[in-house]
Amino acid sequence: MTSLRFPRGLYGVTPEWDDTDRLLRAVKQAAAGGMRSLQLRRKDVPAETRRKQAVALAAACRELGVVFLVNDHWELALEIGADGVHLGRDDGDVAQVRASAPDLIIGASCYDDIGRARAMLEAGADYIAFGAVFPSPTKPAAVRAPLPLFTQALELAQSRPAPRPAVVAIGGITPANAPLVAQAGADAIAVITGLFEAPSVGLAAAECARPFLPPRRDPAD
Repeated sequence: MTSLRFPRGLYGVTPEWDDTDRLLRAVKQAAAGGMRSLQLRRKDVPAETRRKQAVALAAACRELGVVFLVNDHWELALEIGADGVHLGRDDGDVAQVRASAPDLIIGASCYDDIGRARAMLEAGADYIAFGAVFPSPTKPAAVRAPLPLFTQALELAQSRPAPRPAVVAIGGITPANAPLVAQAGADAIAVITGLFEAPSVGLAAAECARPFLPPRRDPAD
């Protein structure tokens, strides 16, 4: 499989929890279940609250071997030693962030727009994210990104130099529909509610991660 700078598989996105200890416990459970990366997404909290959670999660993710990204705030990501940043349409210019922070992993929201994805890759994004794939409780009014879009997105990513960019799906993804997204061509799935609000975070993580695992080889082969 072609090398990716951003890991394949389950990409957790934090819920709007103020209880950092609860969040850390859930992150550890998700990592034990197979979560490969995590994004801190706190849109409407004071900057100091966001920073404290970011520091705590960065340390936990380093210990767990999980890639850690901060939503929107690339300077905060640099300050606390995060691995990367995720940028939406109004969250910063990918080319400017790439020039200022060449070592950061940069993800970019592309909604349902292949043209935007192409531009984000040209600007230096390491992954392109599309969604909402399914109805999303987090963003109920989000544009929909149909599954066939991921075939186009994967072809676009594969046309780039190695390590090739990853294709990420977000929006309404659950353990039940994760296999559909993997089959459509996504390298990773970003999950909030279907992971962190599940009765068992660890079990939900394992089920979401399973479609991205390499197939088992028969010992007789």
